[in-house]
Amino acid sequence: MPRKFPKQPKTKGGVNTKYVRGAKNPKAQEAEIKSTAKKYREGKLTKAEMERIAKRRSKNVTKSYKKASEKRRKKISK
Repeated sequence: MPRKFPKQPKTKGGVNTKYVRGAKNPKAQEAEIKSTAKKYREGKLTKAEMERIAKRRSKNVTKSYKKASEKRRKKISK
């Protein structure tokens, strides 16, 4: 019997809200996630492209969200 997971809240575009939370431009983040997923499914996502995407995602967070995640990281490491 397969495991049952609870339904997650989604944006209007169908992306999990936790994935776009804290982004400077949530609509653009949503579009980027969807286009990356499409390329991945088609097998057209290169390693260099994935590295570019990862770098862009790390820069695309608001200061308050970045501070909160840093506090969380410090708390966990103690």
